[in-house]
Amino acid sequence: MYTHILKGFLERDLELLKKEITAYQNEENIWKVNGSIHNSAGNLCLHLVGNLNHFIGTALGNSGYVRDRDAEFSIKNVSREELLKMVHDTQVVVAATLNNLTDADLEKDFPYEVMNQHWKNAHFLFHLSTHLTYHLGQINYHRRLLD
Repeated sequence: MYTHILKGFLERDLELLKKEITAYQNEENIWKVNGSIHNSAGNLCLHLVGNLNHFIGTALGNSGYVRDRDAEFSIKNVSREELLKMVHDTQVVVAATLNNLTDADLEKDFPYEVMNQHWKNAHFLFHLSTHLTYHLGQINYHRRLLD
C-alpha cells in the first residue's frame, strides 16, 4: 500500500517537473541565474534526476546509475528536449524500482547513511519525495521570475 502511495507522489511530481520545464517560453531562460538566484532550473532538474536515479535507481533498484553530483550543478545549456528525456527516463527507473518493493521492504534499512543519519527505506523515500517537491517549487518560481 505505501509503495503505491509513494510511487503516486513521485510520478505526479516528475510529471509536474516536465510541465515546468516545458512551460518556459524561452528555452535559454531555463539556464538563467540572476542576483541571489544561483541555481538555474536546468541545474535543479539535473540535480533531481541525479538524486532520484542514485538513491532510488541504484540504492534500491540496482540500476547501475553512477552519480556525478558536482556535474548536476556545473553542466549548462542541456537542451529542453534532453532534460525532458532525462526526466522521462528517471520516471521509468523510479516506477520499475518501486514496483518491485513491498511494504516489508519499506521497513528495511536504507543501504546508505545520508546526512549523517541511518534511515528506513520508507522514511528516506518520503524524504526524496519532499526533496523533489521543494525543488519543483523553486523551479516554478524561477520560471515565473526569470522567464
